[in-house]
Amino acid sequence: MINGWDNIVFLPRLEWPILWAIAGIAALLVGIALWQGLRGWWLRGLAALALLAALANPVLQSQERDSLSDIALVVVDETASNLLGTRAAQTEAARSHLQAELERLGGIETRIVTLPDGARNAGTEFNTALAEALADLPRDRLAGVFAITDGQVHDAPLPVPLPAPFHILQTGEARDWDRRLIIRNAPAFAILGEPVTLSLRVEDQGAVPAGQSRFATLNYALNGGEMMRAMVPVGEDMEISITLDRGGMNVLQFELEEEPGELTTRNNSAIVQINGVRDRLSVLLVSGEPNSGQRTWRNLLKSDPAVDLVHFTILRPPDRHDGVPVNELSLIAFPTRELFVEKIDEFDLIIFDRYRRRGILPNSYFANIARYVEEGGALLVVGGPELASAESIWRSPLGEVFPARPTARVFEEGFRPMVTELGQRHPVTAGLEGLAPQLEDGPGWGRWFRQIELEPIQGQTVMSGVEGRPLLMLDRVGDGRMALLASDQTWLWDRGFEGGGPQLELLRRLAHWMMGEPDLEEETLTATAEGQRVSILRRSLSDDTTLVTVTGPDSETLTLEMEEDEPGVFRAEFDAPEIGLYRLSDGVLDSVIALGPSAPREFEETIATAEKLRPLVTNTRGGIVRIEDELPDLRLVREGRAAAGRGWLGLTPREAFVTLEMRSAALLPGWIWLLLAAGFALGAWLREGRR
Repeated sequence: MINGWDNIVFLPRLEWPILWAIAGIAALLVGIALWQGLRGWWLRGLAALALLAALANPVLQSQERDSLSDIALVVVDETASNLLGTRAAQTEAARSHLQAELERLGGIETRIVTLPDGARNAGTEFNTALAEALADLPRDRLAGVFAITDGQVHDAPLPVPLPAPFHILQTGEARDWDRRLIIRNAPAFAILGEPVTLSLRVEDQGAVPAGQSRFATLNYALNGGEMMRAMVPVGEDMEISITLDRGGMNVLQFELEEEPGELTTRNNSAIVQINGVRDRLSVLLVSGEPNSGQRTWRNLLKSDPAVDLVHFTILRPPDRHDGVPVNELSLIAFPTRELFVEKIDEFDLIIFDRYRRRGILPNSYFANIARYVEEGGALLVVGGPELASAESIWRSPLGEVFPARPTARVFEEGFRPMVTELGQRHPVTAGLEGLAPQLEDGPGWGRWFRQIELEPIQGQTVMSGVEGRPLLMLDRVGDGRMALLASDQTWLWDRGFEGGGPQLELLRRLAHWMMGEPDLEEETLTATAEGQRVSILRRSLSDDTTLVTVTGPDSETLTLEMEEDEPGVFRAEFDAPEIGLYRLSDGVLDSVIALGPSAPREFEETIATAEKLRPLVTNTRGGIVRIEDELPDLRLVREGRAAAGRGWLGLTPREAFVTLEMRSAALLPGWIWLLLAAGFALGAWLREGRR
């Protein structure tokens, strides 16, 4: 609408200080005339005023302007917590009601801003969304701000004051109550085999029904295993002790059983990921007669700061008689009983390097070592000619856990170790050939010159030697692991003979596989996540394409076909629709992966409240209305007055406008001001002259 508007402004012909000085002098002269009793003193004053007006140059300005509509900002909370129960329906009803009321008032433009869930579990970023919306609005047109929300806000307060009333239309119901699980403290790392303690708390919020039990049923599972149950008190911190027995990432899942009338069960569960690490690895290395490979093993194991190495070398067997006193030949006695009976279970790996039976270890000790392997221990046997002799340890009770039977045949000829077809899929030897130059007949690493003939019984042959005969065999015995290397010539690679070979990498992988390193397991199903993108890896010695079934936190299932991108390694990817615990299974192996935080921030607190936004309401004299009680009327109120009352909320008219055109003209021409001044001066002279 176009409106006319006039105003008088001054465009002085002299600087204002000079004009004020002239006005002061004129006032002094008029005062003197009045003091002396001159009858024309007031005419003198009018003449002075006319002269001052001529110098001040009053101008009449005329504007044409267009009135602008006021703006009402409506912020609609569409985060997850504001969709619980009846809140989604309440939000939609409040939005429609506000739009109808604002349209009824007329002259008000409605701006609606929706507030989605914050990125990366940031929660409800209400103040951030409000600040961004205000930045796009002219503040002199803002008549009011309405927030349709449950009041659960997780970002910092608004840094600048609002220029208009702020009102809250609060969702939720007075009878809402909820029970939630809180992870107070959970370590990121834990030592395998040692108990780790987690602190938890179960809390009730809101209008808890009378007679509600003060105990909750907590179910928890490790790595997707069988659920364990415990009764826990409500409102008190509690501790749960768990012992990890698997290296790598372990996933702990906690779930509270649902109670009738709960607002949501999304905060009844939590996920904790703990990386299982070994404190120290204990290795017992027992060497027979001195040989060139001893230093290779010792250097390898001593180079790892996480390995505690105990090394014994048998320099002189009991049946040797050379007349030299024993106390001059041995620094310490061989503590056979302490090592192989009392403390054998403290070792993670036992290595026999070219050891032969010489009466030092009785058969009962070898039987105890076999028991150690079957119950979860690891044994590596490196064989030289003594493995094929009558003194071979295979001929002791320890032979029961061997994957092959050594014959009496020893090959003393040059050969190049080769990775078998199965070995190309096994993580211990997979990719070793890529660490050396490739020749026409195989990898370009150096030859070995001795191999013991083996007749396989069980297990897996991952490397071969002379005429394709087994060179390195691996086997799982009960809960333990056994490796048999049918040559004592690995040191040739270490010395760089004929270019050497990946000796260090081979022995490192072999030792860590035997000690249960998760990355070297031959049959694994694992998953990693980057954001919501989940990558699944299936390592297998089988060459069959595998189907993996993924079960999401909402119990929906997805079947993926794994693709083999290198021998023994199958991969697949998918986009997870939501955060939570995902279970993976291929019918043989099961695994779990957790996406997102231990519990979503949106569901940490779910009871609707206006307290977090109350300072904005108080500072702008706005109001708070519960939607379940009533939907308020809207009315206009003057700026500075209370903008809320019983059953109504107010908006402040801003009366903003835009100027379309401006015109200006002198109030009177300059000659008229001078004529007036002269007329008043003449009148004063005539009046005073008649006296």
